[in-house]
Amino acid sequence: MDSKIYLSKPNFKEILINTSFKDNNVLNFEVALEKYLGSNKKIVALNSGTSAIHLALILAGVQKDDLVICQSFTFVATANPILYQRAKPIFIDSEIEKWSMCPLLLEQTIKKYISLNKKPKAIIVNCNYGMPSKIETIISIAKFYDIKLIEDAASGLGASYKDQKCGTFGDFGIISFNENKILTTFGGGALICKSEEDKNRAIYLASQAKEKFDYYQHSEIGYNYKMDKLSASVGLSELKNIEQYILSRRKIHLFYVELFQNMEGIHVFHNSDDNYFSNHWLTCILINEKLAGFSNEDMSNQLLKDNIESRPLWKPMHLQPVFKGCPFYGDGVSEGLFNSGLCLPSGSNLTENDLERISTSIKKIL
Repeated sequence: MDSKIYLSKPNFKEILINTSFKDNNVLNFEVALEKYLGSNKKIVALNSGTSAIHLALILAGVQKDDLVICQSFTFVATANPILYQRAKPIFIDSEIEKWSMCPLLLEQTIKKYISLNKKPKAIIVNCNYGMPSKIETIISIAKFYDIKLIEDAASGLGASYKDQKCGTFGDFGIISFNENKILTTFGGGALICKSEEDKNRAIYLASQAKEKFDYYQHSEIGYNYKMDKLSASVGLSELKNIEQYILSRRKIHLFYVELFQNMEGIHVFHNSDDNYFSNHWLTCILINEKLAGFSNEDMSNQLLKDNIESRPLWKPMHLQPVFKGCPFYGDGVSEGLFNSGLCLPSGSNLTENDLERISTSIKKIL
């Protein structure tokens, strides 16, 4: 059998060959990220994107029983930190263009809870699969109602809206460097802050809240969230290649666009506006079973037979057992995406032979 084609896998050997290990690389990586993202943001390198969201909620003042509005169509790591703080999530459906939080539903929900004298404390919005959200409208809503905005750009490194990088729009931003992301540190993440004060507070909390004494003193709960030197060294090396990785992913996206262009019932998730620049971390499709004659599960099974990995789109948070009973406001968009969508192999190091195998496998079912 041919070797497995993964959804998104880094080139381990190449990364390790090019990595230079130095003692101060955590700081160097943070500085390099600040320069890349621009907007005078401050970066804290952490051990995961989940840690970054948790710290963002703490810095936003979220406490027990506070309400946090969260996008439903996302990975569970976006929502879990709300429960870490013993706060209460309110899930919002997506809009169909960017698959991100629907601004109309967001504002309607905020108005409802304000009328009940239960103003939400924070909003968490994310860009799905590297596509920027309708962030400009969401920012205006958050500012109007004076609610902290956390931008989960876990998959959005290098993506931008009107030339501003994703992750830099909110009061706090999040990036993930998990193994399958466009840039990896083999596990890791970053918290993006507006001020040096917030950055220093985050570093303090991420370092077990150790105070400045010769001995170990702790006056509040802290966390073991700081990025290690090895991961930072990998990230610093990989950041030099980020533009090439984005270019590769966008070329792979075009490959799929061309592959499906004459196929009835298949929609490739794409930019619909030049203001939105997606890094196309993963190329995703929607399959209308009635028109196409097969389902997303049928295509996934065909790819699996040929040793090619694919994956369903996110199962919405309001359908997850762990969040049973949490409020949800929507009209079925995220459920429709989950039921008909599929993520296709999109790794930056896919070869021409890999793409030929993918094409041949898909054409079998077409």
